[in-house]
Amino acid sequence: MDSIGNVDSKFRFVILASKRAKQLLKGAKPKVKGKSRNLIRIAQTEVKLGLIDYELIPTRKDDIPDQDERVFVGADIGPDDIGEPEAPVGKDLIEEEAGKEVKEDLEDEEEEAEEEAGGELEDGLKEDKDE
Repeated sequence: MDSIGNVDSKFRFVILASKRAKQLLKGAKPKVKGKSRNLIRIAQTEVKLGLIDYELIPTRKDDIPDQDERVFVGADIGPDDIGEPEAPVGKDLIEEEAGKEVKEDLEDEEEEAEEEAGGELEDGLKEDKDE
């Protein structure tokens, strides 16, 4: 990716080529003729040759928040304020929920096995029907 034309960065090159490829996909006429039918390759070639005009729009001062408007969420939390969470969160919550599901699945399987066994006693021996 050494030669990207008159574009100042490879990131801008990718953005320009993708936007041009979308235009070509919607029916715009290519500005170059080549052996490739791939619209993405055509868009990349057009950007490399400098055939695609673009304009950098400067950010307005209104778009950038003032120093006073910026908020750091953890600003009021000190090392003494951090403790164990009251309820499980994140990975702990997932593990707890998974444990509940596994336990429920095991209980269901035990109930099904007992129903299928029917005439079996709890210690696994079958009842003697002759007695």
